[in-house]
Amino acid sequence: MNTHINLIKLSVGTESVEGLEDWQQMRAAASDGLHRHVTRMWPKREEEILKGGSIYWVIKGVIQARQPILRLDEVIGDDGIRRCAIVMKPGLILTQHALKRPFQGWRYLKPEDAPADLPEGKSHEEPMPAELSAALAEIGVR
Repeated sequence: MNTHINLIKLSVGTESVEGLEDWQQMRAAASDGLHRHVTRMWPKREEEILKGGSIYWVIKGVIQARQPILRLDEVIGDDGIRRCAIVMKPGLILTQHALKRPFQGWRYLKPEDAPADLPEGKSHEEPMPAELSAALAEIGVR
């Protein structure tokens, strides 16, 4: 059985999926081209994450996209503290919108609780306004 677990993270300061993608591309260009998010806490469920997990991005209170996680790298900061770099596959996969209340850091997200990817070809269509999508998610309609 190939059971995996996902992560979910707020994209603080990001206004849109395009804004997150632009920011990641800028940061990746300054390194080896891979997208990373560095966090203080090392996930205890690393093995499950690496069996096919993704990081789901919350933008303006709504889950809107995900990225497959490739690996977790150890990073030692200038302060000598060990951190975890979540290394992700470049490019964002758009998902159905799902409302998510603010939280700190990252959290685990079970596959059955994760929003579905948008159907093939939907990534270039005008998405439903985030406010409407959030309102529908709040009443349980996705």
